[in-house]
Amino acid sequence: MREQEERARRRNKNLAVSLTVIGVFVVVLAAVFVVNRLSAPEPAAVAAGESQYVRADSHKLQTAADGKVTLVEFLDFECEACRAAFPVVEDLRKQYAGKVTFVARYFPLPGHFNAERAARAVEAAAGQGNFEAMYQRMYETQTQWGEKQVPADDVFRGFAKKLGLDMTAWEKAYNDPATLERIKKDVADGQALGVTGTPTFFLNGQRLQPQSEADFKAAIDAALAG
Repeated sequence: MREQEERARRRNKNLAVSLTVIGVFVVVLAAVFVVNRLSAPEPAAVAAGESQYVRADSHKLQTAADGKVTLVEFLDFECEACRAAFPVVEDLRKQYAGKVTFVARYFPLPGHFNAERAARAVEAAAGQGNFEAMYQRMYETQTQWGEKQVPADDVFRGFAKKLGLDMTAWEKAYNDPATLERIKKDVADGQALGVTGTPTFFLNGQRLQPQSEADFKAAIDAALAG
């Protein structure tokens, strides 16, 4: 009898401990969710002539005069999938020059140590009219600095020097909080549009999930014909 009572007492104790652990986990999970929600940037108001896909200050790799078709990419320079998509996008730019507007938007992922730094380096170069040159350099050299847990500031500084940029101006822009805020604006728009990973493409406001260059071309051709 005493043995049965003792077993029952232990079961009740274990149940109480388990419920306590579960309760703490739920509270912690809820706290993390709230923190994430609070830390996520809010998208800026949409001005006339803008959208959350393309803002007035969005970086256009090339522009179609008629503005009929626009391909937007939310990207992360440290993302291997983005690097794999880069030559495809470059090829599409050649094939659809003058017919399609190509827009690149920042979306550095928190799991990539140097992604935000890379975006800042590109944005700092953009201030001197060298967005595309630095954008290309990042993908061409990603294997040198990506997937590492050490700051790549000196590497990016070296890229800026090789591009012949005004280094005083580049350094100032690279470290300017306004540069990071500019990047966060893109991130906020991406999050509002449901972007969770990179690369994410939108063609005329419709999300694309292409598996090949042929898929890209089919979608673009249909948009041009529509």
